[in-house]
Amino acid sequence: MAGLLTAEFATALISGSVTAAVPLLYAGLGEQISEKAGVLNVGIEGMMLAGAYAGFAMAYGTNAMWAGFIAGGVAGLAVAAVMAILCVWLALNQIVVGIALTLGMEGLTSLLHHFAFAHSYPRLPEADHLALPVLNAIPVLGPSMFDRHPLAYLALLLCAGLAWMFRATFLGLDLAAAGEKPAALDAAGVSVVAVRGVAVLATGTLAGLGGAYLSEVGAGIFVPFMTNGAGFIGIVLAMLARGRPFLVLAGALLFGASLSTTTALQVAGIDVPIDVIQMLPFVMVMLALVAFGRHASLPAALGLPYRRGAR
Repeated sequence: MAGLLTAEFATALISGSVTAAVPLLYAGLGEQISEKAGVLNVGIEGMMLAGAYAGFAMAYGTNAMWAGFIAGGVAGLAVAAVMAILCVWLALNQIVVGIALTLGMEGLTSLLHHFAFAHSYPRLPEADHLALPVLNAIPVLGPSMFDRHPLAYLALLLCAGLAWMFRATFLGLDLAAAGEKPAALDAAGVSVVAVRGVAVLATGTLAGLGGAYLSEVGAGIFVPFMTNGAGFIGIVLAMLARGRPFLVLAGALLFGASLSTTTALQVAGIDVPIDVIQMLPFVMVMLALVAFGRHASLPAALGLPYRRGAR
C-alpha cells in the first residue's frame, strides 16, 4: 500500500510539474530571446494573460483547441507589437511600458471575462494527448512525461532550436550584438531597431502561446489573473539561464514541481494549507536569486534604449 501511494505521489508530482512547467518554459524562452537583444520585457505577464484569454475564448467558441493556440499566439503578438513600437522604435522606458502593459491586460482580460463568461464559467473538454510509443510504458515516468499534449513536445524542440540558433547562426549573432554592442551592430549595417523589434514580437508570440496552454490544457478554464506571476518567473528563468535554453527548461521543471505540490500532496492524503503551497514558487524564486543571481550574465545594453547612429 505504501509503495502504491509512493508511486501515485511520484506520478502526480511529475505529471503536475510538466503541466505547470510548459507555460513557464514558453515564457522563459521568449524572454530569453528578448533579453539577448537588449530588451527587458516586463510586460510578458500581460502577454501571457492576453494569450490565455484569447486562446480560451477561441477554443470555446470554435470547439477547436488549435484555433485557440493560434489565437493565443496572435494575442501575445499584438501586445508585444505595442511594446515594440513604444520601447524599440520610440525608445521609451522598457520597465514603465512593460508594467503598464501588464496592468492594462489584467484589467482588459478581467473585463472581457466578466461580460462573456462571469455567469457561466464554462470549461473546455480535456485536451488531446500524444503518447510516445515505448517511452510512455516506462513505470511512473512514462505516463507522466511521455503522454503529453503536442505543445509540450514542441517546447522541447524549441529549446534545441534556440540553442542552435544562438550558437551557430547569423541571427543568433545579431541578437547577441543588439544586446551587448548595439552601436557595433549599427555600424555593421544591421538595423538594431529591426533586430530588437523581431525579438520582442517573438517573445510576445511565445508568451501568448504559453498563456493559451495554461488556460486550455493546464486549467481548461479562464479566470482573471490566472497567470499568477508566471510571466515574472519566466523573467527570472531567462536571467538565471545565462543565454542557455536548456537551463530555462531545468528551471521551469523546478518551479513547475513547486506549483504542482498541492495536487501531489492531495493524492498522498497529506493536508497542507493551500496558502503555504501557493507561496512555494515565490520562495523558490528568492532562493534561486540568492544562490545564482550573482552569477547571472546579462547583456551589457539590457534595458537601455538605442537610437540609430548613437555611439
